[in-house]
Amino acid sequence: MAHAIEISPSDGAFTEARLLLREYSHRINNEFASAIGVISIAASRSSNEQTKAVLTAVETQLQSYAHVHHVLQMPEHSTKIDAGAYLRQLCRAMSRSSLDAKGIELLFVERSFQMDSERCWRLGLIVSELITNSARHAFHGTGGTIRVELMPAASFVECRVTDNGVAAPNIRPGHGSRIMRALASSLGATIDQQFGANGTATVLILPSAA
Repeated sequence: MAHAIEISPSDGAFTEARLLLREYSHRINNEFASAIGVISIAASRSSNEQTKAVLTAVETQLQSYAHVHHVLQMPEHSTKIDAGAYLRQLCRAMSRSSLDAKGIELLFVERSFQMDSERCWRLGLIVSELITNSARHAFHGTGGTIRVELMPAASFVECRVTDNGVAAPNIRPGHGSRIMRALASSLGATIDQQFGANGTATVLILPSAA
């Protein structure tokens, strides 16, 4: 005798949202690939060396942005991955895409451990937002250092993002900050931020498993 599987409306909405997000990411990948292809062809056909150099630089920059987007895509399947290796890849991609040109050094201190791929992805989105906020608000064009530390323990993980810039503690939270805190809530995590003359420190503590 067959048994029907009941899916609540909330389950259906969640599944639909995941499918839409994957489709949206797929379209962004296609747009990146299309733009990179057009610029690459234009650079190869240009007879002006200065124009060729500028187009090549734009192509390289777009490839860096595309790599960041690729790393931050929702995983296709739920599996265990090395969280340290994943965040190292993310930090490297973000350095190449936007931080190196601003004179911002991104240091990553990792300890390898296994984590569910979707929880790791959500952690990556939070870390990405924290790095972006530091780059945008802390250095004011002077360059500096952002440090990301991943410290797993028996039942929880501590992720620390610090910078040596100066950011006002009364910066009005934007849309990205609200998404970051929603992601932290979905992980059962706590976020503590401290602003000071020596920089900003954000400590994220989350359970190792769901």
